Amino acid sequence: MNASDSTNRTSPRSWKSYALGAAACAALLAATACGPGAGDPETSDRPSSTASPKPATATPAPTAVTPASPTATKPGTTAPATPTAGPGSTGGTSGGDGTTVACAKGDLSLATTNEDDKGRPVRHLLLTLTNVGTRKCTVYNYPYVQMGADAQAPVAVIEDSDPKALATLAPGEKAYAALLVSGGHRDTYEAGYVSLSLQGPRPGSHVGESIRAEMPGIDTLTVDDGGRVTYWMTASGLALRFIMSS
Repeated sequence: MNASDSTNRTSPRSWKSYALGAAACAALLAATACGPGAGDPETSDRPSSTASPKPATATPAPTAVTPASPTATKPGTTAPATPTAGPGSTGGTSGGDGTTVACAKGDLSLATTNEDDKGRPVRHLLLTLTNVGTRKCTVYNYPYVQMGADAQAPVAVIEDSDPKALATLAPGEKAYAALLVSGGHRDTYEAGYVSLSLQGPRPGSHVGESIRAEMPGIDTLTVDDGGRVTYWMTASGLALRFIMSS
């Protein structure tokens, strides 16, 4: 046997190994053909075409929010102003309309002063109110003066005496009105007292009870229907100026 014959000859063991390898390869190919190939888009890891329904997500309950207080006004509107007390008023003494409360009998003392020379008939009196209370108050307009029980009407007011300012009194302060007892007219009579009533903010109103004044060192006054009285003011000299020439 030469070398070529030994090279070309294949041993039975080699053919047997080859046959077994071929059979294993065929089996592998057959298995691959039955399943999806490597390039097949449908792989075993791909999820099923029927998706499981997603669990419902609970909607969170809305949180209550307290609206903030408005700090701005709408266009064209004006924020309401903070109410303030009226001129001269103090805490607890302001009326509902912003004015200072009207003085009443319990807030005041009343005195009368004779302004005529000694020995002459008493015709000119100065009425003086003093705030003896603990709060500020106002005497409005002029007093309603009645001279004696026989008076037919309150004494007429001197309109020109209106000072155009209220007499607002702190504790201890005074207001004045000048009273002309007689003007030389008819219907003369004797009066044993002088009393007055106070007005409130509304003209013609009455506040509290009337106040009786002490007589100025005499028992009676000779009065007539020519009597006149001034508005309340805080200067005694100014009040007397309206009656002393009569």
